[in-house]
Amino acid sequence: METFLGIDYPTLWFLLVGGVFSGYAILDGFDLGAGAWHLFFRKELSRRIALNAVGPVWDGNEVWLVIGGGALFAGFPVVYATLFSAMYIPFMLFLLFLIFRAISIEFRSKEEMKWWRTMWDVSYSVSSIMLAFLLGIVLGNVLQGIAIGPGLEFQGHWLEFINPYAIMVGFTTLALFMMHGAIYLLMKTRGKLFVKLTNLLKRGIIFFVVAFGITTLFTLIYIPHLSDDFKSHPALFIIPLLAFLSIANIPRLASKKRFKLAFIFSSLTVAFLLILVAIELYPVLIMSTVDPMYDITVYNAASSQKSLSIMLIIAAIGAPLVLAYTIFVYKTFSGKVELDETSY
Repeated sequence: METFLGIDYPTLWFLLVGGVFSGYAILDGFDLGAGAWHLFFRKELSRRIALNAVGPVWDGNEVWLVIGGGALFAGFPVVYATLFSAMYIPFMLFLLFLIFRAISIEFRSKEEMKWWRTMWDVSYSVSSIMLAFLLGIVLGNVLQGIAIGPGLEFQGHWLEFINPYAIMVGFTTLALFMMHGAIYLLMKTRGKLFVKLTNLLKRGIIFFVVAFGITTLFTLIYIPHLSDDFKSHPALFIIPLLAFLSIANIPRLASKKRFKLAFIFSSLTVAFLLILVAIELYPVLIMSTVDPMYDITVYNAASSQKSLSIMLIIAAIGAPLVLAYTIFVYKTFSGKVELDETSY
């Protein structure tokens, strides 16, 4: 098997796809979280400021989702086919809410009527909440396994994705994004809205810690296979330790009003938790609950070696461009939100 820097191509693509989805979770995670808080803001001015905090960047953040989906399809077409077959309803709902979030942001300011703006405010907030929750639903199902049978085809019931563990992961993901989003909004606002967000962040941190604690405990007790790699390789415990330290740093920094640093540690928390997921799964991408012989791995799901090597060149050219664009946008729109005639 061909390698690059000592890493075989399927594993390299596993890392690449994971890296892109981590970038998406960090970037789109905070604006989904900001949207989830939207209805907590009662005043029109507050809602406009919160909306304009994410207005210049939300669509650019979604580019990472498109790249991640494309990389998954290119690198692991079997995973793409099986996962979308098993999770058809969550993915279709995700697409629906993705559309409604976009049109809510764009349509809200088109008319002055209160009912019009309230309608799109509700649409925006509900869509943001459901997008975060559905991402967690999919992740929860992947972690505990899916009913995959002969031909690597989904054998389960069409509502099988609704289960206690997936729901717990869904709430944990929502809580993480709400905490992440509140910190971002604190970096972009001032005055009364800033004070309100300070209180909301405290609730968000409590929500996340409780949801994360319950989900972690359930995982250790009822899904023990996810901790097998950590037991056989104790050095890997550095990752959950770093994740714990990142989480613990967030309330400490927030209490000192050092929100830029808190945002960095919030982003690191997202990254470390996804690294944990990668370690727990590798080399399996989707575990079969029917029979281990039907597990989908990085090796039986990958494209041909030639395809992976060619696409790696394309990724090496495209990824830095997307990263440079992202950095440029955030640098351009840094600082507190100032409303003008071009604002939403």
